[in-house]
Amino acid sequence: MNSIAKKFFAYALLVFGAVSAMAQTPQEEEYYRIVTVPTPEGVLLEVGGVATLPDGRIALSTRRGDVWIIENADGSAPQYTLFASGLHEPLGLLYHQGALYAAQRGELTKLVDKDGDDRADVYETVYAWPLSGHYHEYSFGPKLAPDGNFFVTGNVAFGDEEWWRGESRVPYRGWTMKIHTDGTLEPWATGMRSPCGIGMINGELFYDDNQGDWQGTGSIYHLTKGSFTGHPAGLRWTSLPNSPVKLTTAELYAKFDPRQFKREGQYVKPENVVNETPAFLYMVKKEFPETRLPAIMLPHGVLGISNSEIITDDTNGKFGPFAGQIFVGDQGQSKIMRVVMEKVKGEYQGVAFDFKSSFQSGVLRMNWGHDGSLFVGETNRGWGSAGTTTSGLQRLVWTGKAPLEMYTVHAMPDGFEIEFTLPVDKKLAEDLSSYNGRSFIYKYHAVYGSPTVNEEKLNIKGVKVSDDGKKVRLVIDNLRQYYLHEIMVGGIRTQTGLAVLHPTAYYTLNNIPEGAPLPASEWSTKRSVPLAKPVAVKTAVAAPKAAPLKAPTYAEIEPLLVKNTCTACHQASKRQVGPAFADVAKRKYSNERIVQLIYNPEPKNWPEHETPMAPMPQVPKAEALKIAAWINSLRPEKD
Repeated sequence: MNSIAKKFFAYALLVFGAVSAMAQTPQEEEYYRIVTVPTPEGVLLEVGGVATLPDGRIALSTRRGDVWIIENADGSAPQYTLFASGLHEPLGLLYHQGALYAAQRGELTKLVDKDGDDRADVYETVYAWPLSGHYHEYSFGPKLAPDGNFFVTGNVAFGDEEWWRGESRVPYRGWTMKIHTDGTLEPWATGMRSPCGIGMINGELFYDDNQGDWQGTGSIYHLTKGSFTGHPAGLRWTSLPNSPVKLTTAELYAKFDPRQFKREGQYVKPENVVNETPAFLYMVKKEFPETRLPAIMLPHGVLGISNSEIITDDTNGKFGPFAGQIFVGDQGQSKIMRVVMEKVKGEYQGVAFDFKSSFQSGVLRMNWGHDGSLFVGETNRGWGSAGTTTSGLQRLVWTGKAPLEMYTVHAMPDGFEIEFTLPVDKKLAEDLSSYNGRSFIYKYHAVYGSPTVNEEKLNIKGVKVSDDGKKVRLVIDNLRQYYLHEIMVGGIRTQTGLAVLHPTAYYTLNNIPEGAPLPASEWSTKRSVPLAKPVAVKTAVAAPKAAPLKAPTYAEIEPLLVKNTCTACHQASKRQVGPAFADVAKRKYSNERIVQLIYNPEPKNWPEHETPMAPMPQVPKAEALKIAAWINSLRPEKD
C-alpha cells in the first residue's frame, strides 16, 4: 500500500468511525413518533380533557366549552361530531357507565346521550361549588375513585393587592373534593395551589402541583384523606364541621413566616433571600404530621414548569417497555416525563426522567387509545408554552424499537440500584467515571418558586454490575433524607456503543431504606478519569483592571443556558413562557443589571407574561455574566 493509499485508508477509517459514533447517539424520534390529528377548518380545540370511549372513539372537552367526539382519530381522516356545548371551561373529561363527566369551573356535570345520536340530551349537575369570579379559579377533573365516586381539584385565586399570593376566597379553593354520585361533597385534602393533574394509581389518589408561592418546584403528592400538601390558602376552611384537616392558618403562620408586610401603606412582594437559613417542607411535617411530602419532586425548568396530567401505562406493552409506569405531562415545556414510585417505610417516593419533548403546544391532558398510542390534548392560551401552535391534538406512537434507558431506580441503604432496559457494557458500567451526581432541595417560603439550595456533589465510592449487565448498584456515602438526588450516567453504553437516551435521573429520597450495606469486597472502585483536585489560588499583589467581558457565541453559551434551565422558558428570538432573549436585549440593561434580575426577577417589568420567573441565585456569578453579555450581543446595532 503506497503512502497516498495509506492516508486515504486512515481517513476512511476516521470518517467511518465518526459516522458510527454519530449513529449511536440516540434521538427520541427513533423510539416514539408524534402524529398530529387533523382538526376541522375553523375549529380551535384548546383541549381541556381527553376520554376514550368503549368503542375506541375519542372524546375531547375544550376550554371554549365544547365537547367533541372523534371517530377514526388514529387514522388519516378523523370525523368530528359536536356532542355538547356551552360549558364553562371544562378542564377534564371522564367516561363512566354510558355518560361523560366534565369538571366545569363551578360544577361537576354529567352529559348523557339518551337517543344515540352522539349529541348530549341531558346536562345534569352532579354537584356545584361556589366561585368568586376570579380568573384563576380553574377546576380540574374528574377522576373516578375505586368506590365509584369522583375526585375534583380546585385552583386558588390571587389577592387583589397582593397579586402574587394565592388565596381561597370561597370553599373549596385549594382543596381536593370527593363528590359522591348522590350529589354530596366530601372535603378530602388541602394545601393545593394549582393542582392541574390528578391520577388514580393502583387505586390510590395522586396529584401534581405547579411551582409558585409556597411551592418551590412542581411535585407529585400521594393524597390520603386529611392530607395537607403545603399551600396555606385552603386552611381558611378547616374550621368547617366536615373538614378532615384540622390545621389552621394561624397555627401554620406561628411557625412559618408568611412574609406579609407593608411598606409605605402597600404590601411588599416577598423576594428570595440568598443568605438565609431557609425552611423546608419536611420541617412543616415535623411540626404538623398531617403534612404530606412530595412523592416525586420534578426539578423546575428541567422536568417541566407547569405539570399536568398523570396517567399510568395500562397498554400491556403496546406503548413500549414501560408498562405499568407513570407518565406526567407538562404544559409549559410541551413535553412528557416518566415516573416510577416505590414505598419505603410506608411513604411513596421515587424517580423521574425526561421522556418526550417537542409537542406542538402545551401538554395538558392525555389518554390511551385502543391501539396503545397516547392521545395528547394541548393548549397554551393565557399560559404560554413551548411549541409552534396555540392548541391541538396529537398522538404519541411507539415505533417498536426499545431505547437504552434507565428503566427505574431503587433506593438502597447505601445508595441506589439502577435498572436499564438493555444490557450495558460491563467495563464502562464498572468505571466510576461513568457516573456523577448531586443532591439539593427547595425552600418552603411565601416567595414564588425557589432556587435549588444546599447543593452537594454525590460521593460515589463504588459500583457493582449484575451478571446480565442490566442492573448497577451505586454505593454513595452522602445520601440525604428529604433531598432530591440527581444521578447522571453519561458514560454508560451498550456493547455496540448505544448511549442512554435520557442519562439523568431525579430521585426524591423521603426515606432511606433499612438493610445491610453492600460489602466493600463486592465493589468496583476503578476510575478511568481521576477526580479533579482543588487548584490553589495565588493572591496577586495588585490585581489588574478587568477587561470588558467579550460576548460569547451561541455555541459557547448554549451549554450554560441548558445547564441553568434558561431554555426552559426563553428562546433567542421567539417569545415562549418568558420573553425572548432578543427582547430583553432591547431593554438596554447593563450586564450587571441582567445578573441582578436573574437572581431577583421583577415580573412587573413583563406584565404581558402570565408566569413570573423564579429567582435563580444558584447560577454562578461568572456564568450569569457570560449569559448577560451574550444577551446584550443580540441588541440591534442601530440601538
